[in-house]
Amino acid sequence: MLLSAAYEMTAGRMWSLIGVAVGAIGLLALTRRGLSLWAMVLGGVGALIGVAVVLMAKGGPGTGYGIVGGYVSLVVGVAGLVLGGLARRRAARAAAPRAS
Repeated sequence: MLLSAAYEMTAGRMWSLIGVAVGAIGLLALTRRGLSLWAMVLGGVGALIGVAVVLMAKGGPGTGYGIVGGYVSLVVGVAGLVLGGLARRRAARAAAPRAS
């Protein structure tokens, strides 16, 4: 059974979800600062695509302009940014020398 066009994975949703997934992996791996950077970049890209969709939509929900998907992409992208920031902070703390 094929999905309708309304339920397909758009670019904004895809990059946002990848950003969240990489951010969650970065939180689990204490010393992976590169993963946290990727989570922030991909989450930011997804959020920007979501903002672009929302700003360019000419109608509200149900009109076919993708405004709901834009909002979803925006929220999930921001979540990716937050998870990436938390992972980056956690990795920096783990790498910092401890005072005795």
